[in-house]
Amino acid sequence: MSFNINLSWHTSAEPVVEPQSFCRDHQITFGSGQQVQGSSAPEYSGNAVHVNPEESLLAALSSCHMLTFLTIAHLKRLPIISYQDKAYAELGKNAAGKIFVSKIVLSPMVEFATEVDQDVIAKIHEKSHSNCFIANSLSPETIFEIK
Repeated sequence: MSFNINLSWHTSAEPVVEPQSFCRDHQITFGSGQQVQGSSAPEYSGNAVHVNPEESLLAALSSCHMLTFLTIAHLKRLPIISYQDKAYAELGKNAAGKIFVSKIVLSPMVEFATEVDQDVIAKIHEKSHSNCFIANSLSPETIFEIK
């Protein structure tokens, strides 16, 4: 199985003189046809109204965890009414002094149709994390603040 995106960036008509003056805005077209306007984070001279790579990474992990969680809960016949996550990521420097996503915090809030023991919910989150394709592709610390 494979997945694809098309990324497109074009220079402005004016020549770039200052290193920080070029436009970082670009378009990402997903294999499904959905399009997203991207840029770098505002702290890196990007456009604040567009999605940045760090947000995209965070969204991918949060979404993958949720989909895995929903699947496991469904297999356990635990009906879910809603699932929300207010996730965040932090940048840090690795041992080589390079900036990287050093920590990701997922804060899932799950509402079940019936009462479910907190230990069961925690175990589903643990199993979801260990089976999430995106989580298995990343090395930063991931913390769960289960609500």
